[in-house]
Amino acid sequence: MLILPAIDLRNGKCVRLYQGKFEKSEIVGEDPAKVALEFRENGAEYIHMVDLDGALDGKIKNIEAISKVIDASKVPVELGGGIRDIKTIDMLMEIGVSRVILGTVALKNPDFVKKALKKYGEKIAVGIDAKNEKVAVNGWLNVSSVHYIDFAKQMEDIGVKTIIFTDISKDGTLNGPNLDQLFKIQNSVSCRIIASGGIKNIDDLKDISKMGIYGAITGKAIYSGNIDLKEAIEICK
Repeated sequence: MLILPAIDLRNGKCVRLYQGKFEKSEIVGEDPAKVALEFRENGAEYIHMVDLDGALDGKIKNIEAISKVIDASKVPVELGGGIRDIKTIDMLMEIGVSRVILGTVALKNPDFVKKALKKYGEKIAVGIDAKNEKVAVNGWLNVSSVHYIDFAKQMEDIGVKTIIFTDISKDGTLNGPNLDQLFKIQNSVSCRIIASGGIKNIDDLKDISKMGIYGAITGKAIYSGNIDLKEAIEICK
C-alpha cells in the first residue's frame, strides 16, 4: 500500500485542520518545501497536497508553494483544492503536478470530469469527502444529498480510476479511520481507493492495508510524531 504524507497549504504554510474546520487550523510547518524534502528523505514515493485557500475560493491560491514543493522534493505530487477548469489543470501539469484531484466540480459538473479524463487520463483523480455518508463540497462547508457510494459508482462509470476518500468527521482527529465506510467503497467500485482521515498510528495503516486498499494519506499523525513515516512505508510495502 502506498503511503502519502500530506501537506495542506494555507497562506503558503503547512497547516492541519480539525474535522475540516478552517477556524481550527494550526501551522505545522512554515516552509512546505522543507517538509516535502523531509518526506522524501524518509522514503515517500508520493506526496498528497491540498490548497485549502483554493478549496474555499474556487481557484488555486498557493501556486508558489506548490511549485517549490515539486522542485525541491522531486517526488510525484497529487493536488486538490480549487481546481474548477481545464486551464487550471493545464497550468498544474505544466509546473509538474503528477495527479490532479477534482472534488466540488466533479459533483457539480460530471461532464467536466469526462473532458479532463479525455485529456489527461489517469492523471485525474476524484476526491470524495463525506459527512454522515453524504458528499461535502466547497471546502467541506456544504453537504449535498448525494450518498458517497452512489457518487463513487457514477465516477467509476465515467472512467475515473483513482478516488481519494475522506470521512470529514475523522479528519485531523487522530481517532482512527472509518474502516466501515472504507470497506464499503473498496467493495463497491473497481477504482483504486486512497484512504484519508483519522489515521492515528501504524495499526490503523495495517488495518487499511489488509482491505487491499491502494493508498493511505497521513498528515497529523506524522506531524504529531504518532507515525514514523519511514517505518510506515516499510511496513506497508
